[in-house]
Amino acid sequence: MGRIAGVTAAETRERLLRAAAEVFARRGYDGTRVADIAAAAGVSNGALYAHFDSKAELLVAALRAHGPQLLARLFAADPDRPITELLAVVGRGLPRRRDAHGYLIVEALVAARRDEDVARPMRDYVGERADRLAGLVRAAQDDDEVDGTLSPDALSHFCLLLAMGSALVTPDLHRVDDGEWAALLARLVTALAPAGAAAQPSAPTGTTAQRGAPR
Repeated sequence: MGRIAGVTAAETRERLLRAAAEVFARRGYDGTRVADIAAAAGVSNGALYAHFDSKAELLVAALRAHGPQLLARLFAADPDRPITELLAVVGRGLPRRRDAHGYLIVEALVAARRDEDVARPMRDYVGERADRLAGLVRAAQDDDEVDGTLSPDALSHFCLLLAMGSALVTPDLHRVDDGEWAALLARLVTALAPAGAAAQPSAPTGTTAQRGAPR
């Protein structure tokens, strides 16, 4: 199981990341061996180590490639949509059951508590997500969508706590009514608006709110 004929290095790396995401999610970090991932990808251990130095590096790389990225996908699809709407869309899905890849973040967070080799790249990963969120909040503040007195870093941290915590408190442990959860999120989103601003209803499906348009 060396390098597969006709497969590029980039394709081999992607095969490894996809296999790692599946195996880590199914067996957990501690229960996974490098050989398990190599076998699932159809390559040798040597081929794996040609791309990744350690199991810890592979875990965080798999999380970057195949972990939850709904907010990034929504923003890429509609960059003019108000950030508060994007956060509400993501937030409404948090209490629902996740697919296997959604549990990657759980494995990475737990492993980071015990293994400094995992903790180091995880600090970078979480920091990058927080910085991206804070950047979106600052842009929304510039467009007068979010109260400018709020700390972008604090709001970003709050969103990360909700998102990562939801991976731990799954529906089989505790379930919340979808309507009640959506109502709570709507109240929270309204509270983010600049002081004195009227609450803005969510845009109907299929419409686009223009960021920075005259109000």
